[in-house]
Amino acid sequence: MNAPWTAGRPGARDPFAAFVCDEMTLGTLKVVCNDLGWPTEKVNKGGLRNAVQTLSVSASPTILFVDLSESGDPLNDINALAEVCEPGTVVIAAGEINDVRLYRDLIASGLQDYLLKPFSPDQFRDSIAHAQAMLAAPKTAEAAGNQRPHFTVGVIGTRGGVGASTIATSLAWAFSEREKRSSSLLDLDVHFGTGALTMDLEPGRGLTDAIDNPARIDGLFIERAMVRANEKLSILSAEAPMSQPTLSDGTAFFQLTEEMRSAFEATVIDLPRHMVVQYPHLVADLQSIVVVSELTLAGARDMIRILSWLKSNAPQAQVIAAINSAGASSTPEISQRDFESSIERKADLILPYDAKATSQAAKLGKTIVDAAPSSKLGSTLIDLSTMILARIESNGEGAAPVKVGKSGSLMDKVTNLKSMLKPKAKPAAEPEPVN
Repeated sequence: MNAPWTAGRPGARDPFAAFVCDEMTLGTLKVVCNDLGWPTEKVNKGGLRNAVQTLSVSASPTILFVDLSESGDPLNDINALAEVCEPGTVVIAAGEINDVRLYRDLIASGLQDYLLKPFSPDQFRDSIAHAQAMLAAPKTAEAAGNQRPHFTVGVIGTRGGVGASTIATSLAWAFSEREKRSSSLLDLDVHFGTGALTMDLEPGRGLTDAIDNPARIDGLFIERAMVRANEKLSILSAEAPMSQPTLSDGTAFFQLTEEMRSAFEATVIDLPRHMVVQYPHLVADLQSIVVVSELTLAGARDMIRILSWLKSNAPQAQVIAAINSAGASSTPEISQRDFESSIERKADLILPYDAKATSQAAKLGKTIVDAAPSSKLGSTLIDLSTMILARIESNGEGAAPVKVGKSGSLMDKVTNLKSMLKPKAKPAAEPEPVN
């Protein structure tokens, strides 16, 4: 019943239909249908038997609710319903039997959800929301016939607000739209992530559910939990309550990336720097890593530290050092020359300051490369996606390790950087000759 479904195909279906056994359930469903703008006349009396008879001679709705209260053998009756339902119909059932084995059997047979009666309107709304999320989620079958190898890109900001999330969302969009690769964006800033917000999407609860229960993570979970941004891009993001700390040993993040590797051709991970510290295994399988900084003393110091850490923890990755918002100030805190001297390498990418493109994208709820692809910033981000893809394809599975510098400790490099910023002492005036 949960076969692949394509929105907007010819012969439009009814969005919803229900077959119930009692007045209380009838009233609950009509309340929710009114809220969603669905016709209440599609809520019928008669239960599952009436559903089978009706759907055997008429088109199936997109979402179907059936009441199993009068069913003597719910599992066999659901299988009979499957025979008359068109592919793509999402089925939600309700009943009075509180048995975990029955629940598991029903879910395994293709049911989307099973509600124990009596249930509240809010419980039914949640079930409908999950069904709609599943319909909008990516189908792993899309990548099944694909022969191109998967690659994963991480984006790390040296400080908060340097533009790492802007780069991550733009890369994910560029890989999906311009390179035509099925892509996923994993935003690991669980409390303050902006991946979904950038594209004007609701993040959903998939990421927090995964962290709370890693055992649930599989291909079907990925389909249901991720939010589709376009035909080839899906997002897993969150806006967890600030009162809900992230308590995880990292298993959930490992399993998520493994499942995404199977389901997509490309994955972009927005990696907050504190997550890298807590879960270093997140960088172990990245083919490319973009480290983003601004021209500040703190940014240069942390760029030095992160590059050195990646040399030890992600030697397989091609590391791209990026400077963001170049030209935002006529007198930056440190010059680009001093920045590059301190990290002992040239910046691979200079992202220009472009307030107009950034503002336009924010107002439209789009990524930079979608809203302003021909702007200086948009074209630079597109060039970055092309460069990453070219490097990955030319290096195959492996990539050249990052070069942090010739020699010297981190403390030496930071000390040298600070010395660059100190004003040079004026030469002492020569004493006047004594007559």
